[in-house]
Amino acid sequence: MSLLDMIGPVMIGPSSSHTAGACRLGLVAHHLLGETPRQARIGLHASFAKTGRGHGTHLALIAGLLGYRPDDERLPQAFEQAQAAGLAFEFHDADLGDVHPNTALLEVQGEHEAVSVQGSSTGGGVIQVTQVQGLGVNFSGASPTVLLRYPDTVGMIARVASTVAADGVNIAALTCTRQTRGGQALLAIELDQPLSPEALAFLRRWPDMHWVRLLPKLMDG
Repeated sequence: MSLLDMIGPVMIGPSSSHTAGACRLGLVAHHLLGETPRQARIGLHASFAKTGRGHGTHLALIAGLLGYRPDDERLPQAFEQAQAAGLAFEFHDADLGDVHPNTALLEVQGEHEAVSVQGSSTGGGVIQVTQVQGLGVNFSGASPTVLLRYPDTVGMIARVASTVAADGVNIAALTCTRQTRGGQALLAIELDQPLSPEALAFLRRWPDMHWVRLLPKLMDG
């Protein structure tokens, strides 16, 4: 058992490790959108729906969408900050199936992009992201993570892995999901360190690459 397990994460606002997790889920959507969010529709499952307001879950999710971390002093004023930033949002109860009780589905739109993220707060401020753009993933934000969306093509994973290696970065974990054979695929790669801007630009220039996002490390320590 770590110190984090005993005392919980450092955060501003109601004292709940799941609230810190909610903020990090919002941060995932913030970084994947890649631009200022303008609209957000957030479905809350089970415990998140029943106890979220008392634990500050709603505030934390919006704070994350604005790019605030759990220890940001602006978190308790997230609704007011969202209004000032032009972010319209709504919450609703959602049955997301056989998932962790503290799970949220965030559907977020910006001026040009839209992203959907489903993930769970599993305790101690830890999260598990399980879906991005409707495709299955499995990462926690504990390390830098690059996500790539492209048409399912023979050799694509090898090409991406070769680019990561050429950048001098080690792969810690990798998951890939596709809609159908030859359909849309989503590759999530957890890294020991972030990719360089040059490597990211190289990946984005590929004619068969639709979408590349780099998530920073979201966990402390």
